[in-house]
Amino acid sequence: MSIKEIDKEYIAGTYKRFDVEIVSGKGSKVYDENGREYIDLTSGIGVTSFGIADNEWKAAIVDQINRVQHMSNLYYTEPCALLAKALCEKTGLKKVFFSNSGAEANECAIKAARKYACDKYGEDAYTIVTLENSFHGRTVTTLAATGQEHYHELFKPLTAGFEHIRAGDMNALKTICEKKRIAAVMIECIQGEGGVIALDKDFVISLYEYCCENDILLIVDEVQTGNGRTGKLYAYMNYGITPDIVTTAKGLAGGLPIGAALFGEKTQNVFGFGDHGSTFGGNPVSCAAALSIIKRIDEKLLNEVNEKSKYIFSAFDGAEGVESVSGMGLMIGIKTVKPAAEVLGKCIENGVLCLTAKDKLRLLPALNIDFEDLKKAVEIIKNVCKE
Repeated sequence: MSIKEIDKEYIAGTYKRFDVEIVSGKGSKVYDENGREYIDLTSGIGVTSFGIADNEWKAAIVDQINRVQHMSNLYYTEPCALLAKALCEKTGLKKVFFSNSGAEANECAIKAARKYACDKYGEDAYTIVTLENSFHGRTVTTLAATGQEHYHELFKPLTAGFEHIRAGDMNALKTICEKKRIAAVMIECIQGEGGVIALDKDFVISLYEYCCENDILLIVDEVQTGNGRTGKLYAYMNYGITPDIVTTAKGLAGGLPIGAALFGEKTQNVFGFGDHGSTFGGNPVSCAAALSIIKRIDEKLLNEVNEKSKYIFSAFDGAEGVESVSGMGLMIGIKTVKPAAEVLGKCIENGVLCLTAKDKLRLLPALNIDFEDLKKAVEIIKNVCKE
């Protein structure tokens, strides 16, 4: 049996895979079982921040594996402590809880917000408001937080206590607050799975100010937007706000599983002993990998991300077969005249790997993608769009 046949025989059929088996890669180039080369503009859905088999990343992992691969959170380990320190110093937030994924980080944030509000305002202060078109994960609770009904349909009843409003509709939020005690509002600054749509800055600032005035926690989900993806370390920094809780995952460890919830001044001490936990969270190998990533996301790299972003926006703005371009940094959605899935298939045939988000082509290249590879990939996509 081939690898594809074995996969179909033994792996649950939750993924509609493309007919490509990736066997190796370096940087932003990957190779299939036949040795064919592809330029990767997916970075594993925003995960491989510095591309495939990055040398510094590999060295950090191997060094830690040769020391200790896992000890559990009953003991101190250096990578876990140093990563938490680096994240707090780079954001101004105060404490970190490590888990293994974005959904787990969001679960942690939801638990923390509800405990904060319960401790302060009572057991009825549990409602969390999120935005329509949002995506916060695939657990029963993070699905409830997700503001897209089609994700809910097969799994009801979902966790209670979530309300959804349209992005920009402050009146809807105020109406909910008149009826219920709100523990938190949870947003993505760019709705990735919702079509790569950046929230309006005035709305985000108004929301932030309203939350501050009413002691409602603001949670910003940076699972996809974080770790340099938008041209800042975290997307909320583009909006001039400071959330109470920030969640992140995907690109943080460059290809190994990790999730993190970062707590601000109000929430730093919300959890006590035994209130939350994770067997694998803070794993020293994943944390060592993340340290190798986070310390290299500096102003020089972020400037390069913004330069590449400007190039991509400029290249597709007004291009034949392209209706619009959205997003921020190297998180970009392209609305094509032809169906996005059709464009994606043709791109693969021509040696470029992309993603989709609703009706758009989605680009999430490695932050350090070589400019020549990026230009070559963009030209291929433009040609596919206009054919």
